[in-house]
Amino acid sequence: MVQTPTPQRNDRRQGSNRDKSKEENRGDELIDKLVHINRVAKVVKGGRRFSFAALVVAGDGSGRVGYGTGKAREVPEAIRKATDQAKREMVHVPLRDGRTLHHDVEGNFGAGKVVLRSAPAGTGIIAGGPMRTVFEAMGVKDVVTKSIGTANPHNMIKATFNALSGSSSPRSVAARRGKKVSDIVARRASSANALKEQADG
Repeated sequence: MVQTPTPQRNDRRQGSNRDKSKEENRGDELIDKLVHINRVAKVVKGGRRFSFAALVVAGDGSGRVGYGTGKAREVPEAIRKATDQAKREMVHVPLRDGRTLHHDVEGNFGAGKVVLRSAPAGTGIIAGGPMRTVFEAMGVKDVVTKSIGTANPHNMIKATFNALSGSSSPRSVAARRGKKVSDIVARRASSANALKEQADG
């Protein structure tokens, strides 16, 4: 009696493992940056118990970005928790030509206020430390920002995300208003020319 070999079953298992490894590698392509880490002391009966709180920003370099916080007894574990949360809570921000914002936006959170402005090519990222990490992870090449108020990194990051949540593309605006994208872009170009003439005059 001849026994039938079962290499196909093994191949299927190997193929599934390969697919899983590919998915994991795709997930690992995300850019994660540590923004701030803080040591927290809790006073207990036997003395002080120290733990660490981490703030991490993660993005894919193509318009998706998120932030997360994590707290643990050890620094690596706190960073891991914050990174996992940042990857879970990523949002998509529309970019013009894949390098800058479509329009100027403002954001607030607590005592923090930020102003984000689109910039022409070659400007670079003009932003403070916490905000710079957000734009680097998001893949923005040209942007001008200003932080007003608190310098707390948590409030600055949350104010930045509050501003980015108000950013929209001409396509979404045209769909919301029932117009063509060309009408929205033409109006934006005419207003930009008018502002330029006022500045020159």
